Amino acid sequence: MTTRTQPSQATASREVTGPIGAFLEHHFRHFNAATLLDAARAYRAQIEQGNQMMITLAGAMSTAELGLSLAEMIRQDKVHLICCTGANLEEDVFNLVAHDHYLRVPHYRELTARDEEDLLRRHLNRVTDTCIPEGEAMRRMEAAMLEVWTNADRRGERYFPHEFFYQVLRSGRYEQYYQIDPKDSWVLAACEKNLPLVVPGWEDSTLGNMYAAACLRGDIKNVHTVRTGIEYMTWLARHYQEVTRQRGLGMFQIGGGIAGDFPICVVPMLHQDLGIEVRLWSYFCQISDSTTSYGSYSGAVPNEKITWGKLGPDTPRFIIESDATIVAPLIFAYVLGW
Repeated sequence: MTTRTQPSQATASREVTGPIGAFLEHHFRHFNAATLLDAARAYRAQIEQGNQMMITLAGAMSTAELGLSLAEMIRQDKVHLICCTGANLEEDVFNLVAHDHYLRVPHYRELTARDEEDLLRRHLNRVTDTCIPEGEAMRRMEAAMLEVWTNADRRGERYFPHEFFYQVLRSGRYEQYYQIDPKDSWVLAACEKNLPLVVPGWEDSTLGNMYAAACLRGDIKNVHTVRTGIEYMTWLARHYQEVTRQRGLGMFQIGGGIAGDFPICVVPMLHQDLGIEVRLWSYFCQISDSTTSYGSYSGAVPNEKITWGKLGPDTPRFIIESDATIVAPLIFAYVLGW
């Protein structure tokens, strides 16, 4: 299930180890724990060797407040590209501006249908054990985004979904609503670094639905004011070629689905559809609590990706079958030397 890291990688990766890293080195010796440590060492080795890393975010990582560690990864140049769902893009900012209004439901497994209906009446949208407040989070950001969408629409300008978020954050007009330490927002950290983001299928998000509603109302005249997933892929193809001329680009995948499936396909597309020779991905790790199975693409073992021309036999590759809310912060802490 895993390819062990080379001794030189492991040695290089132990040079800077803080208390969390030392704990992992001592206790994480077997099974998924050992794979976690191998993946963390290989991630650090990738950076030390001058390669870059892309992180993909599926699931509800932003509502799980992964920004507490991911933002620092961005600031310390341990992440060079992020591919995420529209939900992860918006939910980090929802948390930024409405955190104090969130409701945690630790007994969520015991909720009845009537309990869920009561949350709906209170305009609290549940994500596992956390409820996002519609008014303070979603509607507040709808007002902010509608402003930048309509301004671009009137000027005949078009931007990617994440670029509109960057415009809102850079305006400074919403700083009055910040309810967490800004250093814990990964989108804000990415904005400050002007980190490239890829957000395939952005339409499948709360703000994507709100954008569609604005088009139906006539607030936005040109539905293409927000650029599309195909345009993200063409941008990614050019970016991948540019980055990998001199170095490798690795992929650290959290969860499955479009956030991971979309960007990894850029390599076989360049090879097979355009006849352009580029490097394969230089590293691959997927954290998933979905057991791998035959016919399950998102849960497929990394070896299957070799047959698709995405990874090579010598690519460091790992699957960690566990909860990403536990695993990812530990790996990030190791990479950061915490």
